[in-house]
Amino acid sequence: MKAGEIRVWDPFVRVLHWSLVLLCAAAWITAEKAEAAHEALGLAVVGIVTMRLLWGWIGTRHARFASFVRPPAAAIHYLAGLVRGRSQRYVGHNPAGALSILALLASLTLVAATGWGSAHGPMAGAHWLEEVHEGTASLFGALVALHLAGVVVSSLASGENLVRAMITGKKRGS
Repeated sequence: MKAGEIRVWDPFVRVLHWSLVLLCAAAWITAEKAEAAHEALGLAVVGIVTMRLLWGWIGTRHARFASFVRPPAAAIHYLAGLVRGRSQRYVGHNPAGALSILALLASLTLVAATGWGSAHGPMAGAHWLEEVHEGTASLFGALVALHLAGVVVSSLASGENLVRAMITGKKRGS
């Protein structure tokens, strides 16, 4: 590790993060084309989300929800600081990033539940449930785009490559 760097993201968080990226991309690609693969990918996503939720309670310091989840007002304050060019730096997730993570996990849970329900549940084959599944998948896609925009803006504002940090696990010390 370089001088002045600290380990923030543990290997488990990083593997889960990049696994979700790959699995969700593959699920999106296989939608409408390869039903069995799409369902298998969806089940894998459920497993990853479940592990991340569990790790959010028992994991390392920066992985635990208690260390980064803040009230919405904190996210608004952080975003206002970004607009003014005076955003506060966070070693772990910033408050807006924390809300993004919660929204992404919640939307993935809805995508998986509606996908399973439309294929296997008591409402299997219900057109309206398939539409809800597609709608929640679209919502997830929009949240991913917002998340990526936030990563770019926060990286520029802090002068820190947040994608690199999610690969190496290291950031500048406080």
